[in-house]
Amino acid sequence: MSTTLDSPRVQRTLDRLFQDAGSGDPRIIARVRGDWERRGPNPDPEALAEMFADAYLPVSREVGRLLHLLAFASRARTVVEFGTSFGISTVFLAAALRDGGGGRVIGSEMHPEKVRRARHNLDESGLGDLVEIREGDALVTLRDVEGPIDLVLLDGWKNLYLPVLRMLEPRLRRGALIVADNLDLAPDDLRPYLDHVRGAGSGYGSVEVPLGDKLEVSCWHGREGEA
Repeated sequence: MSTTLDSPRVQRTLDRLFQDAGSGDPRIIARVRGDWERRGPNPDPEALAEMFADAYLPVSREVGRLLHLLAFASRARTVVEFGTSFGISTVFLAAALRDGGGGRVIGSEMHPEKVRRARHNLDESGLGDLVEIREGDALVTLRDVEGPIDLVLLDGWKNLYLPVLRMLEPRLRRGALIVADNLDLAPDDLRPYLDHVRGAGSGYGSVEVPLGDKLEVSCWHGREGEA
């Protein structure tokens, strides 16, 4: 049985986005490395957003299909995405909601032009009615997302994975899935996050998945003594 991902409209959008990412990202990332060295360590979030303003930094198709599978299999209705960029991963998530009968993807993206283009890409795919992209700092824009939250994708700045997750934790549905992308990037920044989801008594079951730049897939089952 075919899914929304197999529809010509979605396939055309994804093909274009992956082609654009493949042709532009290597050049942009090489330039950013030079900018990073000139700016020194720990640039502020606004500076980082500007440095990567034209970079897609997408999930792979394989990871995208895994996101679709997880969202559909878990019957997700409310999905939160930290780091929407141009909306490639958002297409996969929204397609799963369409296949499951509806819901909402709530994304967060710092750069205004990326927000504009992501909305365009979602509309082009025919999935824009399922997506809300909030512009600005995720610790502000995602603060009032109503629960229960069924799935969270963390794909923004790595040092913010843990603060974003902790902010959302009180609204996670028991059994909610959390997918953290790019474990191979910035391992020092990711260590606090991984210690949190892998730690005894954390309330999570968690496993590393060797796809793309590696993922951490965690399931929230709640902490002892919590309702």
